Amino acid sequence: MIKSSISSVIDRLGVSKYTYLIYVLVGLALFFDGYDYMIVAYTMPQMAKEWGLSKVQTGSLASWSVIGLLIGGLISGIISDRIGRKKTLAFFVAFYSLLTLPIYFVNSFEAFALLRIISGIGIGACIPIGITMMSESAPTNNRGFFISSIMAFYVFGWVVAGIVAIYTVPLFGWRMCFLTGGLPAIYAVIVLLKLPESAHWLLGKGREKEAIQLIKRMEIAAKAEAGEWPLGSLVAPPPPKKIGVNALFSSEYRKQTLTLWLIYFMGSVVIYGITSWLPTLLVGKGYGLVKGYSFAVLQNVFGMIGGFVTGFAADAFGRRKNVIFGWIFTAVAILLLGVATSQGQVVVCGMLVGLAMNWGLSGTQPLLAEAYPTEFRNTGVSWAQSFGRVGGFLSPILAGYIQQLGVGFSGTFVFFAIAAVIAALVALLFVAETKGKSIESLASAKA
Repeated sequence: MIKSSISSVIDRLGVSKYTYLIYVLVGLALFFDGYDYMIVAYTMPQMAKEWGLSKVQTGSLASWSVIGLLIGGLISGIISDRIGRKKTLAFFVAFYSLLTLPIYFVNSFEAFALLRIISGIGIGACIPIGITMMSESAPTNNRGFFISSIMAFYVFGWVVAGIVAIYTVPLFGWRMCFLTGGLPAIYAVIVLLKLPESAHWLLGKGREKEAIQLIKRMEIAAKAEAGEWPLGSLVAPPPPKKIGVNALFSSEYRKQTLTLWLIYFMGSVVIYGITSWLPTLLVGKGYGLVKGYSFAVLQNVFGMIGGFVTGFAADAFGRRKNVIFGWIFTAVAILLLGVATSQGQVVVCGMLVGLAMNWGLSGTQPLLAEAYPTEFRNTGVSWAQSFGRVGGFLSPILAGYIQQLGVGFSGTFVFFAIAAVIAALVALLFVAETKGKSIESLASAKA
């Protein structure tokens, strides 16, 4: 009997309708996720005015959800590795949606903070599951693109959040933006009904019969017919010596875990801090609500482009070079935005920052997914992202504190640029290349 790995089958079939089915279904979950996360950035000025908040308190409006994101990441990977990618994703889409809706009714800073922490658990759970699903579903030669560019859906949610706020806040107030954030709960049902489970995960759990059914479904999508796959025809890499959180710090994985955690921490300082504060900073610089929000929306549009471009670059030039370039590019763009004076300069530099920082962070995603075997891949991805979100939590608050010290618009952006430079240096010194290697070969190298 000829035995095949799941990656070899996916590579042979190439990119097909099945690949795009997973890409779109997961991408839409991340789109709604991005909207529910980012809508607070476009309502911060109104909430700060209504509740009489200081700069630090205003910055913390964005940080409370990051606490939830951290918790969601810590638990979602463990849950997904145990019960499956699809069920976990559907549950957390419903979770963050249904707990965003009640923010419409809050009347205090404290109540808002509590609800954002809880809803943030669901928001933070979905991204690592989406990254893991794409890493296990895309052909080896295209894996960098699909893992990186799936984050463009998340950033598209940021764009829509800004557009909704521009038209909704002046007419209906900031609360209506959160009411619409409850609608994605309906989409959770679609995920549960339509999204296929990961064949890698099924085989890893000894459910070969179900994995074979998915292989046949892939073949039909790619070439309109399925072959014969008797039981025993699929082969998986040898199981790792350890699984779960303990495996992340075993001798085989400790170095890459610490490396990825540090890069993601610094990247989150940059992207969460800038996206949270930029609309407020631009309004404070005198551009007005519509102009300030429009600039931030335009930045996120270019962020989507960065998510797509970095995926192609990761497959063409390698993960390591791509990540180093992405964070150096980010540092330069941030410094240029910090010294921009005219409206035209702010627009151009803002677009460059959106393009660059999403290039860097989205380009880091393949490294996370390719660092660990199937048995604890989602745990590895989610814990790296959760540690990064500690930086995402601290960044808006520290940026508010820096502003209170009187450093001004330019000084705030120097803070973000330093974090981007550190991310680039860590990638330069410690990241190993994973381009062109199958999921199984990466796992076997550590076995």
